[in-house]
Amino acid sequence: MSSKAIREYDAKLLLAYWLARAPAYSKSAQIATDFVYPTAKVAQISWDPETNTITPDTQLPPWVFTEKLVAKPDQLIKRRGKAGLLSLNKTWEQSKQWIAERAGKPVKVESTTGTLNNFIVEPFLPHPSHTEYYVCINSVREGDQILFTHEGGVEVGDVDAKAFKLDIPVGAEFPSRQTVKSTLLSKVPAEKQETLVDFLIRLYSVYVDLHFAYLEINPLICLDAVNGQPPAIHYLDMAAKLDQTAESICGPKWAIARDVSVYDPQASASAISADRGPPMVWPAPFGRDLTKEEAYIQKLDGSTGASLKLTVLNPEGRVWTMVAGGGASVVYSDAIAAHGFAHELANYGEYSGAPTEGQTYEYAKTIVDLITRGKPHPDGKILIIGGGIANFTNVAATFKGIIRALKEYKNPLIAHQVRIFVRRGGPNYQEGLKAMRLLGESLGVPIKVYGPETHITDIVPLALGITKAGQKGASGTSVLQSAPASPPPIVKEVSSNEAAVGTIGPDGQRTQPDDHIVHFDAQQKPKRPSYRPFDAQTRSFVYGLQPRAIQGMLDFDYSCGRDTPSVAAMIYPFGGHHIQKFYWGTRETLLPVYTSVEEAVKKHPEVDVVVNFASSRSVYSSTLDILRFPSIKSIALIAEGVPERHAREILHFAQQKGVLIIGPATVGGIKPGCFRIGNSGGMMDNIISSKLYRAGSVGYVSKSGGMSNELNNILSLVTNGTYEGIAIGGDRYPGSTFIDHLLRYEADPDCKMLVLLGEVGGIEEYRVIEAVKKGIIKKPIVAWAIGTCAKMFTTEVQFGHAGSMANSDLETADAKNNAMKKAGFIVPDTFEDLPTALKQTYDALVNKGVIVPKKERDPPVIPMDYKWATELGLIRKPAAFISTISDERGQELMYAGMRISEVFKEDIGIGGVVSLLWFKRRLPAYATKFIEMVLMLTADHGPAVSGAMNTIVASRAGKDLISSLASGLLTIGSRFGGALDEAASMFSNARDTGLTPREFVDESRKANKLISGIGHKIKSVNNPDLRVELVKEYVKKNFPTHTLLDYALAVEKVTTSKKDTLILNVDGCIAVCFVDLLRDSGAFSREEADEYIKIGTLNGLFVLGRSIGFIGHHLDQKRLRAPLYRHPADDIFINMADVSQPRVLGTVN
Repeated sequence: MSSKAIREYDAKLLLAYWLARAPAYSKSAQIATDFVYPTAKVAQISWDPETNTITPDTQLPPWVFTEKLVAKPDQLIKRRGKAGLLSLNKTWEQSKQWIAERAGKPVKVESTTGTLNNFIVEPFLPHPSHTEYYVCINSVREGDQILFTHEGGVEVGDVDAKAFKLDIPVGAEFPSRQTVKSTLLSKVPAEKQETLVDFLIRLYSVYVDLHFAYLEINPLICLDAVNGQPPAIHYLDMAAKLDQTAESICGPKWAIARDVSVYDPQASASAISADRGPPMVWPAPFGRDLTKEEAYIQKLDGSTGASLKLTVLNPEGRVWTMVAGGGASVVYSDAIAAHGFAHELANYGEYSGAPTEGQTYEYAKTIVDLITRGKPHPDGKILIIGGGIANFTNVAATFKGIIRALKEYKNPLIAHQVRIFVRRGGPNYQEGLKAMRLLGESLGVPIKVYGPETHITDIVPLALGITKAGQKGASGTSVLQSAPASPPPIVKEVSSNEAAVGTIGPDGQRTQPDDHIVHFDAQQKPKRPSYRPFDAQTRSFVYGLQPRAIQGMLDFDYSCGRDTPSVAAMIYPFGGHHIQKFYWGTRETLLPVYTSVEEAVKKHPEVDVVVNFASSRSVYSSTLDILRFPSIKSIALIAEGVPERHAREILHFAQQKGVLIIGPATVGGIKPGCFRIGNSGGMMDNIISSKLYRAGSVGYVSKSGGMSNELNNILSLVTNGTYEGIAIGGDRYPGSTFIDHLLRYEADPDCKMLVLLGEVGGIEEYRVIEAVKKGIIKKPIVAWAIGTCAKMFTTEVQFGHAGSMANSDLETADAKNNAMKKAGFIVPDTFEDLPTALKQTYDALVNKGVIVPKKERDPPVIPMDYKWATELGLIRKPAAFISTISDERGQELMYAGMRISEVFKEDIGIGGVVSLLWFKRRLPAYATKFIEMVLMLTADHGPAVSGAMNTIVASRAGKDLISSLASGLLTIGSRFGGALDEAASMFSNARDTGLTPREFVDESRKANKLISGIGHKIKSVNNPDLRVELVKEYVKKNFPTHTLLDYALAVEKVTTSKKDTLILNVDGCIAVCFVDLLRDSGAFSREEADEYIKIGTLNGLFVLGRSIGFIGHHLDQKRLRAPLYRHPADDIFINMADVSQPRVLGTVN
């Protein structure tokens, strides 16, 4: 949602800080008096439900304790005075008691009941009634409007009827002072007019600069002038909305105004955040306090590019929904309410924007957990997993997350007798539905699945047990097996006479790779009527690096039989000029990438369409740049979250230049057989199955991108298909509206029938109604406004689109449907009846001869992309690498199947991580502790050993840490550090072959071979190595058996009898103990234990441990700033051969 209400406390802080600081809106918006800005005196009192206490006195500003106060709830409640929720002219102790008596208590205001948990306190201002005024600034499509009346206060009455209005169109200068006075202030005393003009100028400047969407002050107090001072301005009650999508622009400005230390230097500064001051808070509507689950999904939504929404309407309800898509989520709620089950509807929500498996799992788990709480209902419960036909979301992939959640709650689902109904379409939907059906068989929970052959909401009456007379749409069978990814229509293979790469032709020339690249000649700029912005010759730029969307557009072009691709080039300002390769059917073509619009326009003058994929932060500047070029006639803005003020300015400039804007927040649109905007129409299988590769006779316009796919599908089933379809986007101010496109369709002789899919919120449908009433639109028009369920909800619910919220009775879906029906539109009784209404209207036009169905043609086969085919499981390819120890592809990193969160939760330590990544299993605690012990013992052995010395020399030569470490590690081998593997092997073989310790020593002496792990330069029997003693003590105390250690100690007795330094050294001790661990812990078979010894595991421990010391030596040298090391010459014996000695020379033939 873009326009969101804020607390009165925050609104007053924004004005207090920025009224004097915000830049002037325009040159004409300058103050002319010694205007005195109102001071900031507001305090916020919050109720803590955990402690059942309110904000302590220590956190309040000093003036609270010295002045008479006003206290009132600050929870977006209207008409608080009439509801008895005002405390006036009281001391703080009295006000605090008044607040404490109400905090945490449920209160009914009109028809809504909610808990009071937030209050605002401010100084009480005595004033005569004649000083009360009313002012409101509101934003509409055409600009901003200031409403003012000299009669403010509680009895303000019908503001729309009595207030004076001043319109400020988009892009216009602020009106002159005289205009403001004559238009708004004619009934204000003359001595106050100049002060009020200054206030309105500053107020509007703040409104624009901080991206307000609505700001109302009632009453606005303008006290009479006293002692030669100008009249004083105060504002008592205030209601405001900000454009939440402008947070990237205004977030720092909002935050600093909320920093209480700005107004009270003694106040403690807020916690550290991204900006100075706390971020803006977006409170829930009164009566709609966020539940823990709603807050969790809101947090999840804020951390992802996908959309995840959840509103719990009735926790005890039987009917739950989990719907993909903003528009689809509304029509499912409509259908449930239309069948009389609004009182049983438990939630509203949606997931869209290709959430990951992990995100979908968290979303589904939250809903399923809510479903299975409390006592089971005697009639059981229903879960509708619905959705439209996705554009690019892999349905099977998102279903994986849902399936995980359902499996996790198997027993609760059975206990609550939950029945599940699934309907979905889009990429890979067959595999997704198959997985759902198979889940139902194994889960013990009834799951019925339906695909796009079933109307989107026909599963609702099925789920509710309602049979409608003559109902056919929902009789489709469940999907029993995976259908091929290609659609059912028969397609013919396109023959190719091209020789394969490397083939030698008749002329003796070998076919080269570049010979398979298709090159297209420069095109002439086509001429087309204004009502037809897209045709088979349309050429476009794609702004942004969007190879997937571009390939989809080219595949569509090829299936339509176009001669040239619809995309001429890409524009990407953040990369250099280059060329990208795409497929044109079975061959390839090259598309240039430019860094500026100017260069692209010069190189391709025939292009008149831009598909702008720029982000919400850069779409404004990039679109204004595009609008500089008169050759561009249409622009599609795909980005969601575009600030409303930016969207209005874009459409204003576009209207001035005669440019058609589609969007923002749109998937685009499609002209079957001609042109496709971005991802409109979904994947190629949906393009083919909906017959979008050739033109039909029906033109439609919708707000929802997902629902436009549904319309394509429905029209292909009940009519001859779509002529043109546009999704204008769900924001409040789309660049073009319903009427803009329907007037085009009316003027286009090839479009015979019109469809309008509107929704709750806004008044754009009424412009179409007027056009029909006046006879401007004469073609038959089938229409429906979704969102009829809104009237069933007791609290305010924001639907999937930013603009889908009724601000008046006129904007409700029911009012629109009734008005359209009265005007002569063909309006079905419910959305479920829409296909029937479309078919009847189409058949009537066919019978009249208005529409003459054409013979179907077969589209060419479009080869599937390798990546997508792999994802669908249609092809296989041997992997280049195999990994069995870790996986980072899911929501959580996995070590040998153990989630990283569990690694920390169970505190398995470094030894546990080594056991997972090296041995792919959890080892006993004594074993992981032993691994950690080895790492500590082998971490370092002084600077003189070869590895440490190499590290030090490299570090002093100026090398970085990695290079120095590698230099030290390269010395590890059979002479340094590598004795662990050899010692383990020698001792194991000796014992396994039955040699006694003495025989083992004798055999080694006869073979003239030293025993690895025996002997030390310094340590001896009488001067033992404490490291060895620590290992022996630990192993004997904690290992279940230590037979090889005992054997090695027996060998030590034999060797030390000859020389007291031939002791079992630390390498040998670690080696034999590790063999005992591998063989006797029970975690490994004998073969596995021997293999781990053979493949270098023991040396791995030494390398891992000693790396700690090498890094320490490197850091030590850097810290000491040690110079380059040069070895002393007197420490090197140089012996060179005399030159006079004879040499062997090579023979030259």
